[in-house]
Amino acid sequence: MDKKAYYVCVAVATVWTSYDSSREIDDNAISFPVKLDKWLEQLTYTRRLELCEKNLVQTQLLLGEEVYVTEMKGKWAKIVIPSQFSSKDERGYPGWVPFHQLISQAEYFPLNKPTAVVSATIATLHLAEEALQISYQTQLPLLKEDKEWLQVQTPVGSGRIKRQDAVVIEDRNRKVKGTGDMIIAAGEQFLNLPYLWGGMSAWGYDCSGFAYATHKANGYLIPRDATDQARQGKEVGLASIQPGDLLFFAHEKGEGAIHHVGIYYGKGKMLHSPKTGKTVELIELKGTLYEEELCAARRYY
Repeated sequence: MDKKAYYVCVAVATVWTSYDSSREIDDNAISFPVKLDKWLEQLTYTRRLELCEKNLVQTQLLLGEEVYVTEMKGKWAKIVIPSQFSSKDERGYPGWVPFHQLISQAEYFPLNKPTAVVSATIATLHLAEEALQISYQTQLPLLKEDKEWLQVQTPVGSGRIKRQDAVVIEDRNRKVKGTGDMIIAAGEQFLNLPYLWGGMSAWGYDCSGFAYATHKANGYLIPRDATDQARQGKEVGLASIQPGDLLFFAHEKGEGAIHHVGIYYGKGKMLHSPKTGKTVELIELKGTLYEEELCAARRYY
C-alpha cells in the first residue's frame, strides 16, 4: 500500500505494537472519541505494567498530528509518524492505530496559518455540538482570534480554545527557541502526574515522552526514544552538565543498554517520569541507583 497522509481525529491516539495488542480493558483508548480518563481509571497497577512488560504500546499522538498509513489489517492501520524520529523506521515512528481515529487528507487538510499551541496541561476545545479535552502541545491552525477566544481548525470541525490556554506561533519551525531553564519549567507543571508507558500527553508521559514534550514546547523536535535521544543533540561531559540537559541511564552500572532519560535540574537534581506506579518527580541524584547508572548527557537547546 502506498503511504498516504492522514491526521489524528481524537484527542490522544495510542499507538499499539500490533493490530492485536489492545486488550478488552483498553476499549476506551481505541474508541472514537477516546475516553482517556475512563481508560486510565480502569487500569490497575498490573494492567498498566503489562503495557510495558508485554510490549503492547509504542507511543501516542495528539489531535491533528500527521501520520502516513502504510498497511491496513481489518479496522487497524499500520502507520509511521514523521514528527517522531526513530531508528526503528527512517520514515518515522511505526505502530498501529484504529483506522477510525484517523481522517484522510481529502477530508481535512491543515491550513498554512499561524498555529495555536495548547500551553495549559489540558485545555477544553469547544466544538459546535460538544466540548473535547485536549492535551498540552496539541497544535492546531488558527482561523481567527479575539480577546477571549482562539478559533482553530481541527479534524473534527472548527472549534474554540480559551486564549489563556494556548500560545500562538507564526511558524511551526520556531525561530525563537527556549533555554534550558524553559525546558525545566515546561516539565515542572507535570510534577505528580502518573507515569504511563508510551505516554506522550498530559494524561501521562513515559520518561522519553516527557523529554520529548518539554523540548517540543520550546521549539526542539528531538527523537522519540531514549536510545535515539542519546545519539543526537550535543554531547556533554558529565562534569559539564547544565540545567535542561538530558541525562541517560544504562543497566549494569552505566555500562549496558540505555533504559531511562531525565532532565538535569541543576544542583545535583533531576526532573523525570520514572516508571509505572510512580509520578513525575524532582529528586537528588546522589546516593540513588540513578547515580550509579548515569552514562551520558546531551544538550538540544
